[in-house]
Amino acid sequence: ARAADPESQYDLQSELHPASDDLLTSASAFADRLQHLVVPLNNLAKRLKALLDDKVDELDSATRARIEGAIRGLELRAAGPVNAWQLMLGDVRDGQRDGFVDWLQIDRIEGQDRDVGYARHWLDPTIPFAADVLDGAHGVAITSATLQDYAQPKRNQAEKEAASKDTASDSAVVADGWASALALTGAAHLAHPTLRAAFSSPFDYANQTRIFVVNDVVRDRPSATAAAMAGLMQASGGGALGLFTAVRRLKAVHPDLLARLEAAGLPLYAQHIDKMNLQTLLQMFREEAESCLLGTDAVRDGIDVPGAALRMIVFDRMPWPRSDLLFQARAKWQGRDAWTERLARLKLRQAFGRLIRRDTDRGVFVMLDSRLPTRLTTAFPPDVEVQRVGLAEAIARSREFLES
Repeated sequence: ARAADPESQYDLQSELHPASDDLLTSASAFADRLQHLVVPLNNLAKRLKALLDDKVDELDSATRARIEGAIRGLELRAAGPVNAWQLMLGDVRDGQRDGFVDWLQIDRIEGQDRDVGYARHWLDPTIPFAADVLDGAHGVAITSATLQDYAQPKRNQAEKEAASKDTASDSAVVADGWASALALTGAAHLAHPTLRAAFSSPFDYANQTRIFVVNDVVRDRPSATAAAMAGLMQASGGGALGLFTAVRRLKAVHPDLLARLEAAGLPLYAQHIDKMNLQTLLQMFREEAESCLLGTDAVRDGIDVPGAALRMIVFDRMPWPRSDLLFQARAKWQGRDAWTERLARLKLRQAFGRLIRRDTDRGVFVMLDSRLPTRLTTAFPPDVEVQRVGLAEAIARSREFLES
C-alpha cells in the first residue's frame, strides 16, 4: 500500500517511519511475544552453565563439549537474533536509530513475491567492519584498482612538470584520491594512520585501448540497442561483452540481437536467459573467441577474461546507482551528487578494467549512452582519449583498431 510502484516486477520498498498505528500495534504485540521466548532461552543457558560448574567431577569431556555446544547455539542462534528483533521492534515506536537505515521490503523476482521483511542496514558499514575485523587483526592488506577515486582529471607526467613551474596552477590540484579509499575500507575509523602505496598500471592504455561514446542511438528502443550492439560486435569479430544496467533491458534486447548475431555466425550467451550458471557461461565465452556474452553487475565487476576472448565491451546505458531507500539515505549523508557520481565512476572503472588483463591485450570500450558526463571520464586512464562519435564511426574505428 505504501510502495511507490506496487506493480513493479522487482523488489518493493517502503519507508518504515513514521510507523502507522497498525504497525505500532503489531510491533508491540510481537515484542511481547518475543519476551516470553527470550526468558526461558536465557534461563536454559544459565542452567547449562551451572551444570558445567556444579558437575566438574562427574562430566566427561565429550559430555562437557556437547553442553558447551548447546550453550553456544542458544546464545548465537536463538537469544542473539531474538534480542536483535526486540531492539528493532522498539525502534518502530521510538523512531529511526542514529547510524542505521530501516525499511520494509518485499523481495520480488519477475513479479513473484519471494520474501517479506523488515530490513536494517548500517548507514556506514565500515564502522562494524573496522571494529570487528580491522581493530583485532595484527595486520590487514587491502588492494584494489578502484580504491582511489578522482573527481577531477588526473594529471599526466607532462602536466605535473608544467604545474611545478607554475604556482598559479595550484587551484587545479586534484582532490586526494586516498580520501575515497579511507572511507570505503573503514581505515578512516582506525586510531592510527595507515600505510599507503599506489602503483602505476603496467599497461599502455593509450595504444592498447580505444573509448567511444556513441551519441546517436535512441536509448529507449530495444531494437535500436540490439542493432547498435550487433554492428559493434560484428566489427570486433566476436569476443564482445554487452553490459546492461537492468535485467529487463537485457531481456528486451536479447531476441533481436540473437537473430542478428546468428545471421553473422557469432554465438551469443546471456546471463539471466541461458539456463547455466555464470561460471559456465564465462568458461564457454573464454574458449570460443568469436562468441559474445550479455550480462549485468556480476559480469561487470568480477570476471577475468584475458587475451583475445574479450576485445570489446559495450555498455547499454550509464551505470547510475539504483535509487533504493538505502542509496537515498547514504546519498543524503554523503551529498547526493558526490555519492551518485562516486558510485558511477567506480562502476565504469570496474567495467573498463575487464578489458585489458595482459600487456598484449587490445580492446575497445563503447558507451551507447550520450549522457556520459565529461566529469565522470576520470574513471578511465588519463592517457586515453574519450571520443564522442556517431554509431557508424564507432563501428568503423573499432574494426580498424582491432584489425590493425
